[in-house]
Formats: sequence, C-alpha cells, structure tokens
Amino acid sequence: MVFLIAILLGLVQGLCEFLPVSSSGHLFLISKLTSGAVGEGYFGSFFTIMLHVATLIAVLFVYREQVLSILRHPIQKLTLHLIIATLPTVVFALILKKFDALDKWLDEGNFVGFSFLLTAIFLTLSELMCRRRKATKSIKTMRWTDALVIGGMQAIGVLPGVSRSGSTIAGALGMRLDRKSAADFSFLLSIPAILGGLVLELYKMIKEPAAFTVDFTFGAAMILSMLVAAISGYFAVRFMIRLITKKGLLGFAIYTGALGIVVLILQLTKTLGFGFTPFGG
Repeated sequence: MVFLIAILLGLVQGLCEFLPVSSSGHLFLISKLTSGAVGEGYFGSFFTIMLHVATLIAVLFVYREQVLSILRHPIQKLTLHLIIATLPTVVFALILKKFDALDKWLDEGNFVGFSFLLTAIFLTLSELMCRRRKATKSIKTMRWTDALVIGGMQAIGVLPGVSRSGSTIAGALGMRLDRKSAADFSFLLSIPAILGGLVLELYKMIKEPAAFTVDFTFGAAMILSMLVAAISGYFAVRFMIRLITKKGLLGFAIYTGALGIVVLILQLTKTLGFGFTPFGG
C-alpha cells in the first residue's frame, strides 16, 4: 500500500505541478481520500520536498538550453524578468507567514473549493482575451511590467488549490504574449518558485522536524515516487507546451470548475471529514 500511494503521489505531483489544475489542491484531496495517510509518517514534509526536487529536475531538463544560457550570461533581460516576476510571490509568502492563523486556515483546506473555481475563472478569461486580441509579444519583446503582472498572478497561485502554472499562463496570455512564450515563461518561472518552496519546507523541517522513519521502505518509496514525478513532470511540460499552442486551456477550465463545485459540495456536507472551519478557530 505504501508503494501504491508513493506512485500515486509522484504521478499527481509530476502532472499537476505543470498542468493548470493545482498540485496542492489535488494532494489535499488525496490526503482526505486516504484518511490523512498523506501528509503524515512516510508522506510528510521531507517526502514533499523530494517530490518537488523531482519536478524541478524535470523542468530543468526540458529547458536546459535556456537555463545554461542564463548561467553563462546571467546579466540579460530574461534573468531580470524572472527576478521581477518572482518578487510578488516572495512578498505574498512573507505576508502569509506573518499571519499564522490565516496560513493555517488556508492549509486546512477551507479555501480549496473556491481556489479550483478561481483557477477555472483565470483560464476562461485568459482564453477569451486571447481569442479576441492578437498576441503582440514574445519572451524577447515582453516588458518588465508584463513580468510584474505575471508574477502577481503567480503570487495568487500560492493559495492552496489555485494553479501556479494556470495563473501565470493566464497572466501571460492576458498581457498579449504568444501562447508558446506564455508557456515557456511560466515553466521557467517555476524554477525559482520551486526552489523558494524547497527553502521554506526545509526551514519548516529544521524549525519543527517532521516525524518520519528512515528505513528501507521509506527510501524505496521515496525514490520510486521521485522517479514517477520526474518522468510524469517531463511529459506534462511537453504536453502543455503543445496543448496551449494548438488547443488552448478551456478543457482545463471546465475540469477545475467542475472539481471546484464538487469540493464545495463536499465541504458544505462535511463529507470525507472536512468542511469550513471558522477563521482562527
């Protein structure tokens, strides 16, 4: 059972990290479906960190040429835009960190149903704008203000259930980047975002060490899950690049919208053991 859950977690993390459907929201639902098994013991904070490492490896491999270019020539326009786009997320994350009650309330899943609906709204609006207005920019011609808006959308993606990739792609399309550039910038922007998330998770582990057992089963399950996450993440990135260029995002908007409605019903009826809890309660 441990290995089956490990495979499932790796698959969900790898796909949902880059598909516009929210990995955090899906992992929360899996936790509820497994009666809390995910998020405790074997599948606690350290396990989550290593899954993010796996998806980071996937995106680094897909964009290895661009990443090597940045490392060789760090002083360039793309580097500046990535830094600008990362700043809103850092600020928002620090604000949430200051308000522990709000952060805890969000982590408990109170907002997750609305977050899926918010993702659906972002994807739908971006598609409507994209179809009505012609794209006029690429990564090479985008302005710093475009990067700031996209970064603001990524900051919203910090909320559990809101898709980071969906938000940033929607923001890029709204700023009239062409579809390929929107996808490329979103996935390149995931690199500092994932690294930042890793640093925060490591800080939490150092401050409050998670309870997990280091044994053969844990190590084997973690390696298996990372392998699944890296492979599925690689194909998710490739798939999204082709899909957004040729088809668009309305299919994902329908999926996240329907899922959001289902989750809200589950919350209202307190099915699967979770519902709405008072803020700060």
